[in-house]
Amino acid sequence: MPEDAQHTRRKIIHIDMDAFYASVEQRDHPEYRGKALVVGGLPEGRGGVVATASYEARKFGVRSAMPSKQALQLCPHAIFVRPRFAVYKEVSQKIREIFRRYTDLIEPLSLDEAYLDVTTDKLEIGSAIEIARQIKDAIKTELQLTASAGVSINKFVAKIASDMNKPDGLTFIGPSQLAAFMEKLPVERFFGVGKVTATKMKNMGLHTGADLKRLSEDEMVKAFGKAGRFYYQIVRGIDNRAVQPHRETKSVGAEDTFAYDLTQLDEMNPELDRIAETVATRLERYKLKGRTVTLKVKYHDFRQITRNQSVITPVYIAAEIAQIAKQLLAVAATDDMKVRLLGISLSNFGEPQRKAEPHTDQLRLF
Repeated sequence: MPEDAQHTRRKIIHIDMDAFYASVEQRDHPEYRGKALVVGGLPEGRGGVVATASYEARKFGVRSAMPSKQALQLCPHAIFVRPRFAVYKEVSQKIREIFRRYTDLIEPLSLDEAYLDVTTDKLEIGSAIEIARQIKDAIKTELQLTASAGVSINKFVAKIASDMNKPDGLTFIGPSQLAAFMEKLPVERFFGVGKVTATKMKNMGLHTGADLKRLSEDEMVKAFGKAGRFYYQIVRGIDNRAVQPHRETKSVGAEDTFAYDLTQLDEMNPELDRIAETVATRLERYKLKGRTVTLKVKYHDFRQITRNQSVITPVYIAAEIAQIAKQLLAVAATDDMKVRLLGISLSNFGEPQRKAEPHTDQLRLF
């Protein structure tokens, strides 16, 4: 049992859809079912990246974020399709409608996963395991898709549990199992431990939760800074993070990777117009206006830069967003540039500060 006994009564579910984009495509296109399917950039030309892959493709080593050309090498018979994000968003909304039958405490992490706090559920079922089972059954029956669920007393453990028996899994890790589970967990599976930190831990002889648990809090902080205090707690099953149904939106954006490198502003500006339209649509959906426009540029050699401009009057119209992005791009442009990706995002949604800013009409590039 974790040391923060006051939180052992929370009932947290993490729902993670199984190969979501690929599963939607296989549902909507019977000819794809049972076949190795890759959703993402096509491998022709310069190629893009894999957004997700069906389980049939994953057997050959195809993974998300992998270059499509590499995916084709690993799985030559794979079928490649472009993502249909509008469809995935529509399906995601239907999934959340199912969640809302049981609780309003829903924290979406992406289109295909979310945390639910069912400590008190609307239907007074009382059992988080039963609620997770009903949610999975509803998704399968109503949407013809499968989801995996993790159930535990906090977000950290529930998320790990949902990944343990994919696809179509349901895993419960209760208070009596928690200590043994955390001690066996490899350090790279701990929340917040990236590749660099995991390597550092292993170089110190720390390979599992049991190894981490031998260190005092002071030793953890000395070795890993402020994050050490978090690691000290999490290895003991302490995760007091609440499910946040209304997480503040920090930015809204869109980007696109092109089939070939763009070298002229005349080619790039229409793309910025199109991306700005997508951003404006998303702003309208969330009823937001932003005062900082950020341009993202990725070059053929994968170098990446960002440039931004802040304005006093919030913007939300596509033409205004595109105009600012084009100005930023013109300043950043070089004669020999080869651009493979452009992106635009808006942020700074709060009320503007009314203090004097003598240079707000100038581009602020950094």
